[in-house]
Amino acid sequence: MNLQELLQTITPPDEGAMQAARDHWNGIAKPIGSLGLLEDAVVQIAGLSGSPRVSLGKRAVLVMCADNGVVAEGVTQTGQEVTALVAGNMVKHDSSVCRMAEVAGADVFPIDMGMIAPAAGVRDCHIRRGTGNFVRERAMTREEAAQAVLTGIRLVGELKDEGYGVVATGEMGIGNTTTSSAMMAAFLGLEPGSVTGRGAGLSDEGLKRKIRAIETALKLHRPDPADALDVLSKVGGLDIAGICGTFLGGAIYRIPVLVDGFISAVGALAAQRLAPLSRHAMLAAHVSAEPAAARLLEVLGLKPMITAGLRLGEGTGAVAALPLLDMALAVYDGMVTFDNIGMEAYEVNLK
Repeated sequence: MNLQELLQTITPPDEGAMQAARDHWNGIAKPIGSLGLLEDAVVQIAGLSGSPRVSLGKRAVLVMCADNGVVAEGVTQTGQEVTALVAGNMVKHDSSVCRMAEVAGADVFPIDMGMIAPAAGVRDCHIRRGTGNFVRERAMTREEAAQAVLTGIRLVGELKDEGYGVVATGEMGIGNTTTSSAMMAAFLGLEPGSVTGRGAGLSDEGLKRKIRAIETALKLHRPDPADALDVLSKVGGLDIAGICGTFLGGAIYRIPVLVDGFISAVGALAAQRLAPLSRHAMLAAHVSAEPAAARLLEVLGLKPMITAGLRLGEGTGAVAALPLLDMALAVYDGMVTFDNIGMEAYEVNLK
């Protein structure tokens, strides 16, 4: 199937399963709604899977790795060689996300979506070897953007077949806060200066160069905010396109996908623009310390489970939410009910 045909297979959540999950929460011997967003997450997963019997099962971290041509404009602290270096460390289980994933019981899968230099052991799904410098040319063709989205969808389908029940999104790509800010400005019609941060730690002058690069690209390419593939192909990145596909894959294959930070959330916004119903597969793990991250989650209609000033990337924030979901399910599955202890149930206070 092509991309449009796949998107048409996305259906709304199962309202009956969601109501059954809410009823089950409300019957557990504790104050109603007292686990807040954790309860909401379980209800959402029930609606997505079509059953109030919620289980995360095996968990995966898909880390989309790609290089961005806009690095040539001096918008980053480090060079593109770092992308392959960190991706290679993931293969050795020697990166931040790998250490955290061990604790959370998750498997990390680094994916080469378009690195300049391949890294041994990283799965090669590259569409092209790095994007164009969007200050001077479009980042990629529309066909390449669509292919990257389809790759993300396909990878989620493979994980579902292998028994994975939840996916955390991650990324590695020097320069991808620049592409993310450009995409957010394009989608929402905002001034680049209002949505652009320092990334990994730019100086004042570096931040000015970053904002100027985005302003120049938006004026040059005039991406259509109503056309997600147009935005992706003109000012986006292959990593973000793959993340977009990951969220769409979650909606197609009915498994939840955790939004990591700012870059991941931009991929989620692109997915929502392509298929509004894909929103039901998205769970916001945390709110990034990037300046526009909170606003972006508001646009998506998502509430973060964690507010801890995280900005490391790689999928670390998404992985940090997995133990919280495990603990919520421990209560959901194992806690006594009001009936069990002969206590009158709490009532929902609608006032």
